[in-house]
Amino acid sequence: MSHSILEISQRDEVPTPCYLMDESLLARNLKILDHVQQESGGKIILALKGFAMWSTFPQISQTLCGTTASSLSEARLGMEKFGGEVHAYCVAYRDPEMDFLRKHCHHITLNSLSQWQRFQHHVNQPETTASFGLRINPEYSEVETDIYNPCRKGSRFGITATDLANADASILEGIDGLHFHTMCEQNSDTLERTLEHVEAKFGTYLQTMKWLNCGGGHHITRPDYDTDRLVRLIQHLRAAYDLEVYLEPGEAVALNTGFLITRVIDRFNSDGHPIAILDTSAAAHMPDVLEMPYRPEILGASDPGEKKHTITLGGTTCLAGDVIGDWSFDEDLKVGDRLVFTDMAHYSMVKTNHFNGVDHPAIGRYHHQTDEVIIDRQFTYEDYRDRLS
Repeated sequence: MSHSILEISQRDEVPTPCYLMDESLLARNLKILDHVQQESGGKIILALKGFAMWSTFPQISQTLCGTTASSLSEARLGMEKFGGEVHAYCVAYRDPEMDFLRKHCHHITLNSLSQWQRFQHHVNQPETTASFGLRINPEYSEVETDIYNPCRKGSRFGITATDLANADASILEGIDGLHFHTMCEQNSDTLERTLEHVEAKFGTYLQTMKWLNCGGGHHITRPDYDTDRLVRLIQHLRAAYDLEVYLEPGEAVALNTGFLITRVIDRFNSDGHPIAILDTSAAAHMPDVLEMPYRPEILGASDPGEKKHTITLGGTTCLAGDVIGDWSFDEDLKVGDRLVFTDMAHYSMVKTNHFNGVDHPAIGRYHHQTDEVIIDRQFTYEDYRDRLS
C-alpha cells in the first residue's frame, strides 16, 4: 500500500534534508510526453541543465530518446547513464571539448558564426559522428524577466536573421539544423507566436535543413498546458519543411514530481516575530528561491495570516538573506518537526552548492508499488573537501 509524501516524510529511514522523487508522479509526466511524441512525430529529449538525477534515467529513457547537454560533463553523464541520442549546445566550446563531443554526440549546436568558422573543419574529419547546427535568435520572446530572456537587447545567445543574411552564403555548408530557445515555463500558444517569427525570418533556411530544435521552456506537463496545439505545431513544421523536430524540456520532465524534506532545528523570536531555522538553505539548496525569486509550497502550510501561526523560515548559512519566506501553520513549529517543500526536483539538485560547507541534501526515490524509500546518495565531508584543493 502506498502512502502520501507527507506520511513518508516522517519515516526514520528518510534523512533530512533530502530530495525525494516520487516515481509514480514522474511516470505520469512521461505518459504525457510520450503522447506528444506519438501524436506529433516529434522527439523530446531531456535537458540535463534542468534535471540530472541519473538514478531516474532508466525510467525516463523508456520514453525519451536522449539528452541534451550544456557542457562536456553533462554530455558525458548523458552518454554514460542515459544512452540514446546525445545533443550539445554551449555558448562557446574549447578545442578539447569539441574534439570529444564531435566523436560522441548526435547533434552539436554552435552559438555564433565565429564559433562555426572555428570548428567547421571537424565536419568531414574521421570519427566525427555529430550533425552540426546553429542557434538562431528570432528576436522575439515573451519572457518578462531579463535574467531569463535570451532575446533581450545585446543578447549573447544565437544568430539573428540579419547577421545570417550578411554572411557569405557558403557559411551554411555543413550545417544540418537550426536551434532556438526563447521560452521559460510557457504554454504552447507562446510557441505558436514564436514560430511565426522563426518562420518569417528563417523559413528559407529551414527548407534546406534536416532538423529543427525548438529548445526548452515548454511546460508540457502543467495541468493547463495545451498539448493538442503543441502536436499541431510540430506536425506543421515536419510537413512544411520535411525535417525532424526536437523539443528539449528539463523542467517539464520533473515538474511536480520531487520534494525537499527538511527539519526544524531551532525556533525563536526576533523583535517579537517567530522564526524557525531549518536544516536546509535557500542559498545552498534551492537558490532559485532567491534568484528568480519564487515562493515554493509547503504541504500543510498556507500563506501568511491564513492559519493561526505565521512563521519565517530561515536557512542555515551565514548569508543574512538566507530566508526562504513566511508561511502560516495550524500549530506552532517546534524543534524536530519535519516540513515538505513541493516541486523540488528541477533546477534544485543541479544548482546546489556547498556554501559554508553545509550538508548537501540526500537524494532518494519513493516507489509506490513496493512502498519503499530508496536513498540513492548521502553526502559526506569528503564530498565537500574533494571539490576544493
